[in-house]
Amino acid sequence: MKVPLRLEILRRLTAALEDITVANGYQHDLTGRVYRGRSIFGESDPLPVISILEVPVQPDPNASATDGATNDGAWELVIQGFVEDDKDNPTDPAHFLMADVKMRLGEICKQNQDFNILGPWDGASPVTDLRVGQGVVRPPDEVSYTAYFWLTATLQVVDDLTAPYYM
Repeated sequence: MKVPLRLEILRRLTAALEDITVANGYQHDLTGRVYRGRSIFGESDPLPVISILEVPVQPDPNASATDGATNDGAWELVIQGFVEDDKDNPTDPAHFLMADVKMRLGEICKQNQDFNILGPWDGASPVTDLRVGQGVVRPPDEVSYTAYFWLTATLQVVDDLTAPYYM
């Protein structure tokens, strides 16, 4: 079955973040705890947990190819991570989880210096760059009952408008 290209990219990013395990040298185990498009977590959800979201505002489009059939532009994602609070310093655990996520994203960039980010792909990689933001950590507030972080991950994606599906 054909899958929209951007969903395939999100699936691959989800799988890459689920590689964050203690056995792989991280301080957390995110196997089965990385979600796409989920913005609300409750007290019954196991922690830590990660969610990948698209920013709510579409960026201005970059120049398209002269034939209008391709679009090369930045796709900004937000990665949110929720953790159990430390009683004395509630945001400390969020810093640790964000560090694990940054480390994994850095590994993806380093492993894919040949511009085959989140590959291998059939043909040329549609993701030509990955940039990771600084990140922000917050204590429990109106957004979350527990401490959390958010981190931007900006993918440079080449879309073939005549073939929006992968496979």
